[in-house]
Amino acid sequence: MTKTRTTRYDVAEHLRTPEEMAAYLEACLEEANGDAAFIAKALGDIARAKGMSQVARDAGLSRESLYKALSGDRSPGFDTILKVIEALGLKLHAQVVRATPQPVAPAGVSVVASRRQKRG
Repeated sequence: MTKTRTTRYDVAEHLRTPEEMAAYLEACLEEANGDAAFIAKALGDIARAKGMSQVARDAGLSRESLYKALSGDRSPGFDTILKVIEALGLKLHAQVVRATPQPVAPAGVSVVASRRQKRG
């Protein structure tokens, strides 16, 4: 009988380009359901793919503290997350996921919305 030999899958070995890294982070953000430690772990995967020592230097953190922050065992501070994202050459952006409800005016009252226009 032949035994099948398996190795542990490491996503960091498959993140080769900045586009792949950004797509991986985007997918993890969608799956996280508010779990900051999950996002930290995803950033750790990307940092390992890019080189943890270099990311730590670029983020102004020690390598050891970066490993701890991105282990997924805890949720690092948002300032650390921002430093790491910048060091990885990535950028966060915001988009509308659902339209916010419009205010409902009491009967007999009209709601007028105005928008400031840039002059230049």
